[in-house]
Amino acid sequence: MDFQWPADTQDMQRTLRRFLDEKIVPRLRDYEQLAASGTYPSAVIEPLKQQARDAGLWNLFLPGLRSDEPGTRLSNMQYAPLAEIMGRVPWASEVFNCNAPDTGNTELLHLFASEEQRLRWLDPLLDGSIRSCFAMTEPDVASSDATNIATTIRRDGNDYVINGRKWFTTGAMHPLCKLVIVMGVTDESPEAPKHRRHSMVLVPMDTPGLRIVRNVPIMHHHAPEGHCEMLFTDVRVPVENLLGEENAGFALAQARLGPGRVHHCMRTIGQCELAAELMCERALTRKAFGKHLSDFANVQDWIAHSRVEIDQARLFVLQAAWKMDTFGNKSAHLDVSAIKLVAAQLQTRVVDRAMQVFGAMGVTPDTPLSYLWSWGRAMRFFDGPDEVHLRTIARAELGKAKENLGATAPYYMN
Repeated sequence: MDFQWPADTQDMQRTLRRFLDEKIVPRLRDYEQLAASGTYPSAVIEPLKQQARDAGLWNLFLPGLRSDEPGTRLSNMQYAPLAEIMGRVPWASEVFNCNAPDTGNTELLHLFASEEQRLRWLDPLLDGSIRSCFAMTEPDVASSDATNIATTIRRDGNDYVINGRKWFTTGAMHPLCKLVIVMGVTDESPEAPKHRRHSMVLVPMDTPGLRIVRNVPIMHHHAPEGHCEMLFTDVRVPVENLLGEENAGFALAQARLGPGRVHHCMRTIGQCELAAELMCERALTRKAFGKHLSDFANVQDWIAHSRVEIDQARLFVLQAAWKMDTFGNKSAHLDVSAIKLVAAQLQTRVVDRAMQVFGAMGVTPDTPLSYLWSWGRAMRFFDGPDEVHLRTIARAELGKAKENLGATAPYYMN
């Protein structure tokens, strides 16, 4: 088994890391100042996007890119270490047109869009001239079970009429956000199978009846792109805006989630690496009771645990990426649940240790740690809460045990 990256993949990693260090990191303060003023930092991001494109660092996430589409066709394995590098700066992925939720939406459109939908929405997304958001989660139902979704999408002649309330719709406040993909109920009959009742429709953000109620803070942090509560009141779109087939929304959602979770997890690992580096530097330079913090056994334990846990998680995520590339996305559904569980819990553990080494400074905006911790905590909900992934993994293990019931009998001594 060879763990060495091919030479061209290593070259791209070096190119991306150099771009991050030389072009993006020097603009961190400018970005934060604009975001704190309530202005989306387009003045920082847009010039960097063109530079990234010129450097060949554009649309790196989509294995199925056609030859006439802008970007670099990479496998999930090739993209994974690049996502880790991007993760060191939470907003960096947008510079390379690799940011969520646009990556997931782009994959959906790539797989299921009609030719007209491709021209109107997919091409501008690949070009980076527009952004999009994805409206699935609702405030009035338990979103851990997506069959609870209550938003209705009713056929009325040549239109669909949408009514409902969504929240945590990431990206809706972005000044370039022109499209929201909405998931709702199209078959309201009691006899309908619970996973064949929902559909996805493409809704332009300026459609009458669509209203952004508020940008919901995450741990009191206001994201400039928004994690928004949205109200849909008799929102009317033509039936041509249906994405894929009617009542196939769950199949579309599953197609969207697999690669996206790999991206999220690798960005998380990049953020954990940054937290570990900050923790080590602080421990080497800060003194207490006549010794450097790095001399204390408990701090050394935190550093060591962080190192091995990060490396374990990275290998796990790369295994999932490899399986998706080799056998298809569906083959990795258990691996994807597992890495989502592992990565989210990893982030809060590692960042929490780093915050403890920094002391009170660790919970201020003077370091990125408090933001990284809050995002890691939120990650334990989005794309499925920990408990759902634990149940999925446990059921699979118990299923294998049932098939082999009695196989352990020879190991008993009596």
